[in-house]
Amino acid sequence: MRHHNYIWRNLFFTILQPGMVAVVIPWWIAVGLPAYETWNTQSWAGLILFTIGSVITLACIYSFATRGAGTLSPADPTTKLVVSGLYRYSRNPMYVGVSLMLLGDSLFLQKQSVWIYAIVVFAAFNIYVIAFEEPRLRKDFGEDYDTYRKNVRRWL
Repeated sequence: MRHHNYIWRNLFFTILQPGMVAVVIPWWIAVGLPAYETWNTQSWAGLILFTIGSVITLACIYSFATRGAGTLSPADPTTKLVVSGLYRYSRNPMYVGVSLMLLGDSLFLQKQSVWIYAIVVFAAFNIYVIAFEEPRLRKDFGEDYDTYRKNVRRWL
């Protein structure tokens, strides 16, 4: 039953963080949707990438709640190092998922401003992970994180 508490907290932080970064802000920047009649291959590709990114992100959030005993938020981080599921293939699959969502937004909305926003967010993710998140994980999980880092790539 303890997992339920983490699931509710993760839901809150999901809406607050990737929900804002990958959904609300890009749509706000684009100010309007393309009419369904104008959908093209790019629109459909964007919708597919956004969906794949959403599934990846939600799977990671679930792993944080059930395996990591925490949330995606730095304000309420996991207390256990998550190294299973998608984390076997990437140390940062949640960022990969949100990045796919942003790429999908950019393709679907077909607005230069959304592409620029996505590029800025990708750069910010990279800086944040290298400068803040990896040192914190090294401090919190020590040798376990070092071993994990040596065996699993940062992104893909």
